[in-house]
Amino acid sequence: MTQLHAGGKFDQNSYKVSGGLHGVGVSVVNALSEILDLRVWRQGRVWEMRFSHGDAVAPLADAGEAPVVAEGPRKGKYLTGTEVTFLPSKGTFTKTDFDFQTLEHRLRELAFLNSGVLILFTDARGVEPRTVELYYEGGLEAFVAYLDRSKTPLHKPGIYAKSERASEAGVPIGVEVSLQWNDSYHETTLCFTNNIPQRDGGTHLAGFRAALTRTVNKYAEESGILKKEKVALAGDDMREGLTCIVSVKVPDPKFSSQTKDKLVSSEVRPVVESICADALSTWFEEHPADARKIVGKVVEAAAAREAARKARELTRRKGALDMASLPGKLADCQERDPALSELFIVEGDSAGGSAKQGRSRQNQAILPLRGKILNVERARFDKMLSSAEIGTLIAALGTGIGRDEFNIEKTRYHKIIIMTDADVDGAHIRTLLLTFFYRQMPEVIEKGYLYIAQPPLYRVKRGTAKERYLKDDRALEDYLISQGTDDVYLVGPMGDQRGGDDLRGLVEQARAARSAVQTLARKAGNRDVVEQAAILGGLTPKLLDDMPRALELAQNLAGRLNELARRRAVTSGDALASDTNAAAIGGWTGDVGIDGLILSRTRRGVTHRHVLDIDLLKSAEARRLDAMQDHLAATYADEATLRHRLKDLRAVTGPSSLFEGVIDQGRHGLTIQRYKGLGEMNPDQLWETTLDPSNRSLLQVKVNHADEAEDVFSTLMGDVVEPRRAFIQENALKVANLDV
Repeated sequence: MTQLHAGGKFDQNSYKVSGGLHGVGVSVVNALSEILDLRVWRQGRVWEMRFSHGDAVAPLADAGEAPVVAEGPRKGKYLTGTEVTFLPSKGTFTKTDFDFQTLEHRLRELAFLNSGVLILFTDARGVEPRTVELYYEGGLEAFVAYLDRSKTPLHKPGIYAKSERASEAGVPIGVEVSLQWNDSYHETTLCFTNNIPQRDGGTHLAGFRAALTRTVNKYAEESGILKKEKVALAGDDMREGLTCIVSVKVPDPKFSSQTKDKLVSSEVRPVVESICADALSTWFEEHPADARKIVGKVVEAAAAREAARKARELTRRKGALDMASLPGKLADCQERDPALSELFIVEGDSAGGSAKQGRSRQNQAILPLRGKILNVERARFDKMLSSAEIGTLIAALGTGIGRDEFNIEKTRYHKIIIMTDADVDGAHIRTLLLTFFYRQMPEVIEKGYLYIAQPPLYRVKRGTAKERYLKDDRALEDYLISQGTDDVYLVGPMGDQRGGDDLRGLVEQARAARSAVQTLARKAGNRDVVEQAAILGGLTPKLLDDMPRALELAQNLAGRLNELARRRAVTSGDALASDTNAAAIGGWTGDVGIDGLILSRTRRGVTHRHVLDIDLLKSAEARRLDAMQDHLAATYADEATLRHRLKDLRAVTGPSSLFEGVIDQGRHGLTIQRYKGLGEMNPDQLWETTLDPSNRSLLQVKVNHADEAEDVFSTLMGDVVEPRRAFIQENALKVANLDV
């Protein structure tokens, strides 16, 4: 814990295999932690020790007898294990927030790689802890099925092999492989050594690929399929539509770098190749029908590759300075250094025309694309190359295409910027382009060359003041809040006033609360019910544990809704508003049932019933509002008034009315133009907002986890409908920008 190179991996009797190279991991974590608590259960005792910034606070202490395991194979025996709790040093790190998705992704990998191991991952940072249970009995086979859940498998079950053999030096090497072909045109292969992922593969991947190519070739020849089709198979053909996990256990692995992205242990390749070749040969012999399907797909891939080779001749770039080979619609730049050159891929000829006029000809090239390009997720390579728009794009980039010819060093631009409209069609075109780059030119993303432009969605102007451009709805809201709180106050029932920064802080809190209220209102069917329940403290699951209190709250909520209805009637000049009985106007009644809090009212003979059920009360939005309840009650328990220095603006009964009142005031006297497309901008406006490096904002495209990116593209752009439908249903209530 306090010394470098003192890990258990250096004691050959502690671990059979390990991932570390130098034995510094836990020592560094300890050194960079404000507090680190160590607890060890061993030999029937509990041992504890605390460290601070790498130094022991107190010596190792015996904390008593260890508990006895209550169930499972070790029932009746003392608990054994180690627990480490650490708090990163804020003096060392500027950011100490842990990313839930990153940790979940890594723990899920470990659960797959270690079949039968249960991992409970809990995030206790929210109002209510969130726990994910990760347990996979199928190991790598389950991993492959998980990766292929958005695709149609070509055969079931998949191919699986697990064995251990000694290398030439007598070192035992364990190999576990699972693979399956599907109906897609892309390969997904993940490699691991001692449970550590290798993004760049290495000797284990080379051994697997050699075995795969040799075995499939041999079967294709012996079965007569190859002779009949008269095509020559290549390694890439074998891997079209293949999903594969290769995991090896090596006592002393050697990697190309400290990040362990590539395995370079030479003794691993022959062992992996031998085990995989034997397993594949056996499986092909035992499953002849599936084997013929696989070879048929491989032969189709080879035929398509040959067709693509011919089509590729049309897009091959002849030379760095041969301008005749560039597409006619490309407005190229004068700069010849790729590091200084930018290519804007623009949606439509109209926007392309504005961009060509507004750009800097020195280093900015413009390539307009007409319409939506082909979805390459569903197209084989040769069909993709027959697309005119994709051919134009490949020619403009100058890299060539395909594994044999693509060369990232020939890229003519080191900034490739996708610039589409801010509407749904623009988002679709952007997604199609991202799919093309991810599937066909992943090196462009890996090198950091691909960007997404952020053109403004709004132009605002007040009177003779200078116009201002705003990126999106959030930026517009920020601007309207700043304008709508000038000389505006929130006046309480006792005459107390809140304005300036205090009011702006209230509006920011109201914006967050309103967002959660709107989401829950879609489930409950009424915004007032949800918002007033939040103010009264009725959005906590524990409420239903105390039925008398829940009934009292439901009745109080109905009374508040009735009073709200009466006040609105007074404001609107309704003749019935003079009735002092608010219930006669609102008609709300409150009750509690097995479903939850029930608020209902009858209007024109129709009864409307709104239920705050247990699922709603356990949602993230409800927890967020429940955490804000003290603030909401203090601010909105009594009706207040939003007042400008000249007049009253509106009554405030909750965060929604406060937020909307300020936004309406901010819009007063303001001219707001929403750009439906880039073509609506003048060239000088496009330069000022989107092209000028000193003013523009760009998003760089990155891939953090290959398997997650693979799943996103397969789900959203693939042929299988069910995963896409499930994705839409799961995220339907989270949609922020719906174009219907």
